[in-house]
Amino acid sequence: MARIARVEICMVDLVPLVKRTDAIQSFVSQETPLVTITDADGAVGVGYSYTIGTGGPAVISLLRETLVPRLIGREAEEIEAIWRDLLFVTHATAVGAITSLALAAIDTALWDLRCKRAGLPLWRMAGGAKRSIPLYSTEGGWLHIEAEALVEDAIRVKEQGFAGSKVKVGKPHLSQDRARLSAVRAAMGDDFRLMVDANQAFHYHEALLRSRMLADVGITWFEEPMPADDLTGHARLAAASEVPIAVGESLYSPGQFADYLRAGACSIVQVDVARVGGITPWLKVAHMAESMNVAVCPHFLMELHVSLVCAIPNSWMLEYIPQLDPIAQSRLDIRAGSAHPSDAPGLGIDWDHRAIAAQTIPGSQSDHRG
Repeated sequence: MARIARVEICMVDLVPLVKRTDAIQSFVSQETPLVTITDADGAVGVGYSYTIGTGGPAVISLLRETLVPRLIGREAEEIEAIWRDLLFVTHATAVGAITSLALAAIDTALWDLRCKRAGLPLWRMAGGAKRSIPLYSTEGGWLHIEAEALVEDAIRVKEQGFAGSKVKVGKPHLSQDRARLSAVRAAMGDDFRLMVDANQAFHYHEALLRSRMLADVGITWFEEPMPADDLTGHARLAAASEVPIAVGESLYSPGQFADYLRAGACSIVQVDVARVGGITPWLKVAHMAESMNVAVCPHFLMELHVSLVCAIPNSWMLEYIPQLDPIAQSRLDIRAGSAHPSDAPGLGIDWDHRAIAAQTIPGSQSDHRG
């Protein structure tokens, strides 16, 4: 064990490699806060989180002013205690996205440091349940993409061995969503998994109507049909829908997931390691879902989630959306449509530190030492 001697903070703004649109927003950038923790023995761990276009400076401010100064001198191995203490330091702003994203940047750095000191990859350190996970793609399913291009992308990923594709829904009329989805289903046949994501766009009545259409098309899951704080609506919909309901990217604590699971309001848990506050709470949610026989298919962050879904037994599929290509030298290890976690000690991400330095947003850097 060794105490934390230094913590560095910075943020880069990553422009998506393709145009990304859904029913409520466009993804114009990925603000990515990074935290580097060095212990007294010189071991280093790097962690990160992200926002979609806005909120990054608020995360950096919370890290710089409130959280990181409390890390100096702490035993780096006491990850659970550190996470809990920092959560209560920010009790006035928790539970919420900004706090969770800041906690995640620290927590993932501490896990990276722990794994490197132990000489183990994250997927083994956190459980070691499996060596690979099937992939599905979202990159070719954005809301602005026309039916012909949706089909072309689905054909391409199926040829690569992917298990399925996800298509964004939320066109002004149900018939428009039906036409796009029906085109993909007709081209791909019944053995190709097809998921949809509404990004919280619907009121209950519209979500119910669209769930009936989705059942006709043979959809694998209906993701975020309504605002995430409408727990009662999701429970009603889950009881009425023939299509399984998936939620999680807009839930920010294990307690919120517990509420959904107790209410029977979802069949797929999409816990996001950044939005839930780090690896420490992510594992709590995953094991809670396991105890209730519910599958985990996390949202985004494939470069980190690949290790976490291989650490647990109840993971099902991993979402393919590249994020870190501009600032990492490593790439997701894909073989026959499945992703394999890195066996290198740590999170499994080989950061390109020159690229990070070149793309760091001026004013986001700070260096804290004991």
